Amino acid sequence: MTSSDPGATEWDVMYAARSAIWSGEPNAQLVAEAEHLTPGSALDIGCGEGADAVWLARRGWQVTAVDISHVALERARMHAGSAGHEITFVQADLVASPPAPGSYDLVSAQFFQLEDPPRSEAMLGFGAAVSPGGHLLVVGHCPSGHVGGGHPERLHTVDQITALFSPPDWQIITAEDRERTAMHHGELTDLTDGVVFLRRIQ
Repeated sequence: MTSSDPGATEWDVMYAARSAIWSGEPNAQLVAEAEHLTPGSALDIGCGEGADAVWLARRGWQVTAVDISHVALERARMHAGSAGHEITFVQADLVASPPAPGSYDLVSAQFFQLEDPPRSEAMLGFGAAVSPGGHLLVVGHCPSGHVGGGHPERLHTVDQITALFSPPDWQIITAEDRERTAMHHGELTDLTDGVVFLRRIQ
């Protein structure tokens, strides 16, 4: 993380302030893009309280779920345990220590939002972790449709992500903004997600 981004302590404080931060349901765009994929190995980046990891495990994926927050990971482990799924949970900063190259059939980065730099370098590292034939899913708040929360410098457009992954190495499957209605900061809000779903060719 950069000096202006929250580190492990800050995230721990945020999670500890409430008994649950997120809804407990998987992210909508993960479900939309990954529900028809053949299960394999998956890396859930910034897994939070574990809803995406559990959803993937339920569908037969071998999941490694990573977060910088110890508190979040403890909740994620409890979620997985209560659901009866075995998931590998790892506390790590994947910006400072990128995942191993070519190791996963699916890499999912949901709302993993950073200033640039180091955003581009981090995203390239996430892409490198995808095995040939595998997929990379990057979802973030669309800058033009985001409400509240501040830190606009951490938001990215679809084009900023797709520009990092070019043919012939990558096939763009999805690159679009999608509107949805969800709970956001305790209120039902119209949101816009930027969705990038890529297949690694080689």
